[in-house]
Amino acid sequence: MSEADAATSVNVAERLGFKDGDLIQELGYDDDVDMDLRDDIEDVTGSELLDEDDHEVVDAVIFWWRDGDGDLVDALVDSLTTLTEGGVVWVLTPKSGRDNYVSPADIQDAAPTAGLHLTTSAGVSKDWSATRLVARKKNK
Repeated sequence: MSEADAATSVNVAERLGFKDGDLIQELGYDDDVDMDLRDDIEDVTGSELLDEDDHEVVDAVIFWWRDGDGDLVDALVDSLTTLTEGGVVWVLTPKSGRDNYVSPADIQDAAPTAGLHLTTSAGVSKDWSATRLVARKKNK
């Protein structure tokens, strides 16, 4: 990877809001994930991504999700078990036209049922898009 490419991809990790010291849990890892993005997140945060077997409280979850992976609502609810209050869930899905594409409407439909609110979406690599989900504010 060229230095310019490295700077661009690190900017993606930073644009996602990751910073030094953050603990990030990764769910849905498979051989199709974007390894450069994973590496860049680890570079920005200064630590390895935690997997589904880790039970530490995390600042964010990155969730690789593909069509056919199961029930998105259940998966999102499960992703909240180790997420700190105010934490973020990034759902990473294959871009339109790619194998296992997930419609943004599927995420929009699943998020409120899981107690989450969609805030933004962005392309994060050649093959993957990201959707940012946060917990809905509780009425006091």
